[in-house]
Amino acid sequence: MATELHMRFDLIVFDWDGTLIDSAGAIVDCIQAACRDLGLPVPDEERAAHVIGLGLADALSYAVPGLPPGEYRSVAERYRHHFLLRDPQIPLFEGTAGMLEELHDRGHILAIATGKSARGLVRALETTGVGRYFASSRCADQCASKPAPDMLHELMEELTVSPEATLMVGDTVHDLQMAANAGVAALAVSHGAHPRDKLLALDPVACVDSTEELQRWLRENA
Repeated sequence: MATELHMRFDLIVFDWDGTLIDSAGAIVDCIQAACRDLGLPVPDEERAAHVIGLGLADALSYAVPGLPPGEYRSVAERYRHHFLLRDPQIPLFEGTAGMLEELHDRGHILAIATGKSARGLVRALETTGVGRYFASSRCADQCASKPAPDMLHELMEELTVSPEATLMVGDTVHDLQMAANAGVAALAVSHGAHPRDKLLALDPVACVDSTEELQRWLRENA
């Protein structure tokens, strides 16, 4: 798959945090701050970054090993407190809006599969002004979280697109594993949460290092 060129994908599904918007660092900081507020062990940057893209329960169980499920709500509330203070200032990666407009105008169907809540995604799309480019989305509070294939299965069924005509674009191993589990090609971006070597180990069709490279790859291959 990695050597195939000139592919055509009717549906391009994007992850949000760390792929389209430069939020990975803010998410790590807010996870650490939430743990600090509650006197819990503070995960290091690598551990906190690993959970980006997961649903809340999976993220907390990994970021804070041994955390009783009854305490998830307290950590989540402190995380949201810190994140909401920063959310309006978090920018899209440079060139993202133009890339989405180009893909939309070329006739691709665009969608989002994210570990955010549905309410959080609505807020982010309104803040960034790019919601008009997306036909649909799936969030971690709407179906099974990554790396389960449910988000992609539901999007493909709703939008009537086959796995062969679908591409997943993401910055984490969770995105790539979800794509593999759904039988969908995956394109990795290394400017987000997870390091390039971890992404390449999952054999994406390509791994790009910037939005400019991503736009060029999609223009030439999608």
